[in-house]
Amino acid sequence: MRQYFVFAILSVFSFSPLFSQEVEEDDSVDSRYLEDQFYVGFGYNLLLNKPSDAVQRNLSYNLQLGFIKDIPLNARRNFGVGLGLGYAVNSYYSSIVATQAGDDITYEVLSTADFNRSKLETHSLEVPFEFRWRTSTAEEYKFWRIYAGAKLGYAFSARSRTVLENGTMAFSNPDIQEFQYGLILSFGYNTWNVHAYYSLNPLLKDGTTLQSGELLDLNVLRIGVIFYIL
Repeated sequence: MRQYFVFAILSVFSFSPLFSQEVEEDDSVDSRYLEDQFYVGFGYNLLLNKPSDAVQRNLSYNLQLGFIKDIPLNARRNFGVGLGLGYAVNSYYSSIVATQAGDDITYEVLSTADFNRSKLETHSLEVPFEFRWRTSTAEEYKFWRIYAGAKLGYAFSARSRTVLENGTMAFSNPDIQEFQYGLILSFGYNTWNVHAYYSLNPLLKDGTTLQSGELLDLNVLRIGVIFYIL
């Protein structure tokens, strides 16, 4: 799987000139007119399919930033695709507590009175792919946009951390699904844009269970805002 992820990253720069060349062959098109190639986003991570007695607490945040190669597909340049490369950090605060004993990791749902904070945090490289529609022109910088597509992520770092009254437990967590993918949607006007992500595979590896034997099949719904820069 890792070789496919590297191939996707290289595709950002190796294939995009082939598409853009077709558009720029028309002399009436301003070849410098590109939109929304850098992005910064903030969001809230909502855990889906969590155990019925598990709750989220504190702010389960998302921070993402990156570059997307804008590839217009028509002469007006208001429709195209985008292929990018980015970085994201995600935290998930909940009452699901991970404990490490040797090489084994166990999960259980505790009462919020038994600990201060329990967090799972990941750092990922991401490859977003978008179909892009907007009302922009070469002279208009305030416009409507709707971008929809998919995102592939590689979690290169994951840690579980629990803060107790008498100390802190923290360790690298190998149960995180390294390759994560889902659907993305961004829409808005000018600076402010709503951004959403829905994961299509679980946050944890298949077969991960609670200490009680209940399957821990967590998915992520992320809602936030995203800012695009030329």
